[in-house]
Amino acid sequence: MTPQGLIAVCRLPDAELPELAGSRPGLIAVCAAVRDPGNAGTVIRCADAAGAGGVVFAGDCVDPFNGKAVRASAGSIFHLPVVVDVPLGAVVATLRSVGMQIVAADGSGELTLDQAEDEGVLARPTAWMFGNEAWGLPAADLALCDLGVRVPIYGRAESLNLATAAAVCLYASARAHRAE
Repeated sequence: MTPQGLIAVCRLPDAELPELAGSRPGLIAVCAAVRDPGNAGTVIRCADAAGAGGVVFAGDCVDPFNGKAVRASAGSIFHLPVVVDVPLGAVVATLRSVGMQIVAADGSGELTLDQAEDEGVLARPTAWMFGNEAWGLPAADLALCDLGVRVPIYGRAESLNLATAAAVCLYASARAHRAE
């Protein structure tokens, strides 16, 4: 009925982009202007499950250490490097410098996910860029990417939720990496 009070001071995990890039991961998720904490946490969880080396929150994104995001990550935020508050241009330049291709998850991308997989595109070290839930990636962000890839929608749904699209894309890359 009357529990003792408890207080703690904790330091947030702090991953840095140069260290993440220097580890030469085969797969990274980059969130650009992602605002929904539930989606942010779920992207972290999906990236972890798919074996990604980390997640980067670039530009004006939700705080991935927000309570709802932490809950949605189901603990993955504490054992996967999560980089925050880095300008998107710097993210792209740093990841390219270590040989990663930047692939936009974009509903009007030039290749379908199936085509990208069949053509061997996803077998390369890849940083998937995911945009805002409501409007996706603006033209300026798409211009930073090497390629746009769309998840095919076979039914009548207009689009996929951000975290769902991220899961599908990250797992397609993970599958391609394991097939080598």
